[in-house]
Amino acid sequence: MTTEIKVPQLPESITDATLVAWHKKPGDAITRDENLADLETDKVVLEVPAPATGVLREVKVQTGTVVTAGQVLALIEEGAQAAAAPAVAEAASRAEELKATGTEGGKEKLSPSVRRLIEENRLDAAAIPASGRDGRLTKSDIVDFLGRKQGAAAASAPAARAPVPTATVLPASARGEHRVPMTRLRQRVAQRLVEAQSTQALLSSFNEVDLTAVQDLRARHKDRFEKEHGVKLGFMSFFVRACIEALKKFPVVNASVDGNDIVYHEFYDIGVAVSTERGLVVPIVRDADIKSFATIEKEIGEYARKARSGSLTIEELTGGTFTITNGGVFGSLMSTPIVNAPQSAILGMHKIQERPMVVAGQIAIRPMMYIAITYDHRIIDGREAVQFLVTVKECLEDPGRMLLGV
Repeated sequence: MTTEIKVPQLPESITDATLVAWHKKPGDAITRDENLADLETDKVVLEVPAPATGVLREVKVQTGTVVTAGQVLALIEEGAQAAAAPAVAEAASRAEELKATGTEGGKEKLSPSVRRLIEENRLDAAAIPASGRDGRLTKSDIVDFLGRKQGAAAASAPAARAPVPTATVLPASARGEHRVPMTRLRQRVAQRLVEAQSTQALLSSFNEVDLTAVQDLRARHKDRFEKEHGVKLGFMSFFVRACIEALKKFPVVNASVDGNDIVYHEFYDIGVAVSTERGLVVPIVRDADIKSFATIEKEIGEYARKARSGSLTIEELTGGTFTITNGGVFGSLMSTPIVNAPQSAILGMHKIQERPMVVAGQIAIRPMMYIAITYDHRIIDGREAVQFLVTVKECLEDPGRMLLGV
């Protein structure tokens, strides 16, 4: 019996998706609920599970095609024919996989990003030294290999052009280029950022925070905290709680614009920006005001893991009343983040850097961080934005304020 594999029902507000990868080929044996393909939407990557056990008979949609809910992707042959095929199909599938990905040398199956780099640059995976776990190729392995390849070409260039000293001949790789389409996520991020800048009156304000007290608190309690809660005590939970205290004092920063109305949110769903290979995503810590430091740290850690594996759900990315982004993890000393519309403000964290500061009339070396707030000036005045940052600063420089509510 032939069974159709269809695009599953897409999440609300998403009209189509892009087929980014097939995990099986025609003739492969498959089992019910096994992931057959990945669909990339504007926000998340969705899996296409097998509706039945059998053999993949025909693929009707190729990688890179835009598809809609209910569209037929492939056909499965189940029943008696499937029972005789698995062993042969599995062997053929494995041989084809080894040939296509260059994993004959014991390397494991390549990740989508690594496979894409290999295909785009027409490389032999077996010829590239692997540094990943269990001998896997990583993206950095490919980048390093390409760099060495270009370096070798550049080094050999003088000999190649020696007979014609008056001519300047550059190796082809020195001026090469290749074109790749934006991922759906990157397209959506680009669209939202442009919309935010064209529809909101964005302005930024800055302050700096002495993180001595936070660092001392973490140093005193980090071991016991991790032992009791099973998670490390990071900086992000302090910033989330400090922002909540500031949002309570200045509710308009937690508001949003809807036509000619200002919508004041009486809850605190804090978005935490996470950078991935596919682009920037912002999972939401809901009701963060009633969650402990440990719970906040656990949720942020889990969201980061899911973001990098592409397993975040639409619900985990939807909503949010205020966002925090940390460019400091990449070394940024100062920046002006863009608001995550329809929110009205975003806090930017930056690199912690030791600087000489005047403390009680004396010069002392302190761990300092510049913080920034970008806000929609249509509803948030400069006074409120500046005082918001001052409140965040005060909470971080004296963390006991967050426990006492003062």
